[in-house]
Amino acid sequence: MAHNSLSRRGLLALAAALPAARALAQPGDFPSHPLRLIVPVAPGGSQDVVARLIARGMGETLGQTLQVENLPGAGSNIGYEAASRARPDGYTLLAGSDSLSINAALFPKLNYDPLTAFTPILSGVAVPQILVVRADSPAQDLAGFVAAARDAPQAVGTPGNGSLSHLVGELMQQAAGLRWTHVPYRGGALAINDLLAGHLQAVWINIGAVADAVKAGRLRGLAVSSEARAGALPAVPTLEEGGFQGLTATGWHGLVAPAGLEPAIAARLAAAGTAALQKPEIAQRLAGLGVEVLDEPPAALSRRIAADAARWAAVVRQGNLRPD
Repeated sequence: MAHNSLSRRGLLALAAALPAARALAQPGDFPSHPLRLIVPVAPGGSQDVVARLIARGMGETLGQTLQVENLPGAGSNIGYEAASRARPDGYTLLAGSDSLSINAALFPKLNYDPLTAFTPILSGVAVPQILVVRADSPAQDLAGFVAAARDAPQAVGTPGNGSLSHLVGELMQQAAGLRWTHVPYRGGALAINDLLAGHLQAVWINIGAVADAVKAGRLRGLAVSSEARAGALPAVPTLEEGGFQGLTATGWHGLVAPAGLEPAIAARLAAAGTAALQKPEIAQRLAGLGVEVLDEPPAALSRRIAADAARWAAVVRQGNLRPD
């Protein structure tokens, strides 16, 4: 009898708590406490910096702090998986990037589905890639580099195996029938150091990592992967201008949430993210990173992730690429 009585009391307490829980979940009261922002890379890189800038701006708009938690490792899959398993209540966000699409193509088995596990929130910023050589390289332009790559083996570094820089380079090789030695690093800074030391002939990397070095004349930019020339380095032509018709590939750093998020809360988060990108001090910092704000609705991010996953799957198959 005592057991039944305790059960009834427990049920009554639960029934009393449910309306309060539902009330807390209502968009009008959201957010009522700090949010968690999972960043699936180590601190210090461009994705981390962009995520922290957006988090700061969103916190000002929402009136609650976005607490950044870096969960790097396994090609960002550790952070992605953790975010996919979080409650879809708006209090856990993920700093997503083009690696969502790449991972769908590159890894044969994942514990989450990059195409269905997340609710799009904010496309954020576009991240052009750039091919750079040393300032004293005999390759004066993209045509010169392609000619050199046909004549002799070239060592081309990237920030890592399976990075967007790596896949853009692979796409370029497949388009031109080239084959160079891919040298992956654990981060772009190490690749640039080896390029400057003469251990590499070129590096594919995101433009923000080398814009200052190109402006200072230490490196020469040969081509950017974006559709139009990048605002950070307008003198550097695009791959298309260099003869690679149709070869454009731009990364992104933005925000997603676990799948199943209530649309009204997703819309509130999206509006806060857009407001953050429009803050003058944040826009100035982003421009300094060489990235460009993407003005598109959240639904466009879902389409981007799916289209890029299909595109990179073909590149991965043709190049027989494997994750580390």
